[in-house]
Amino acid sequence: MAWQAPGRGAQSVALPWQAPASRLAVAPANFFPEKEQPMTASRSLPILFFCCCLVAPDSGSAQQSAVAGKPIILAPHRAVYDLTLEKASGNTLAGVQGRLVYELLGSACSGYTQNMRFVTRSTSNEGEVSISDQRSSTWEDNAGSQFRFTSSQYRDQELAEQSAGTARRDGPEGDIIVELTRPEQKQVVIGGKALFPVQHSIALIAAARRKETLFTADFYDGAENGQRSYLTTAAIGRQLPAGFNKGLPRIANAERLDAVAAWPVSLSYFEHAPENKDAVPAYEMSFVFFDNGVTRRLYIDNGEYTMRGTLTELTFLQAETCSKG
Repeated sequence: MAWQAPGRGAQSVALPWQAPASRLAVAPANFFPEKEQPMTASRSLPILFFCCCLVAPDSGSAQQSAVAGKPIILAPHRAVYDLTLEKASGNTLAGVQGRLVYELLGSACSGYTQNMRFVTRSTSNEGEVSISDQRSSTWEDNAGSQFRFTSSQYRDQELAEQSAGTARRDGPEGDIIVELTRPEQKQVVIGGKALFPVQHSIALIAAARRKETLFTADFYDGAENGQRSYLTTAAIGRQLPAGFNKGLPRIANAERLDAVAAWPVSLSYFEHAPENKDAVPAYEMSFVFFDNGVTRRLYIDNGEYTMRGTLTELTFLQAETCSKG
């Protein structure tokens, strides 16, 4: 079973432990080798990390920011990350193995489609094996006023959760009105001037270019059944030295990053809590963020376990151009 990217033919990603002839994005039935190296994923991962790997192809985009006269132009691409367990809280996990596939399609004219699949296999200390398979697809218009999302969570190849809906912004900086169709029909209002994923990524790069060390914003991507936004806080380090990427493991197409500016970023997601309650991050991520939107050296902490992600495959996609007239 291959993953079908909306609006395109089936996109394939080779699995390193399978024969080259067997190419598919992520297949739950044979995603992992016979050797068990495991994990559990109890909560959906926000799409913001994957969005930080996305792009806004056209320099004329109304959403794009310009810092010091240079517009933010990100490169459309598909990225594959292999994930390994760093550490787990308690003594419940024996090991973890996973893979994350992210893709961005679209243009400033038609909007941006993001496809993500995140599969993990875990083995408990008792030898029980479980597979978690998270899939999501979102579309966002260039103006940051319209958003569509669908998300599914499978556990051991059985559908456990599913959500879908559309969202519109009530004015340039107004609330977000969400019309849910799954798991039930319901209207939800998201306040706090939350940003959609593309908006957030562009704002984060703009802050890094301005040499800001802290960036905060509310963020909405349809996670948690589409009924919740997150407060995000990003700590941005100094720009890394030129040629930093040359010192990282070489993979095909990664040489295009050698001359691209990059920053270390630590990004935390907080659930909105009463002001008198100390907030603890629901998720934390650290990564190297390149100026064209590609991410390397991924580190994920969801409070139950931490994982490291290594970029193993990078494909730059052709940017769509806006038709004139």
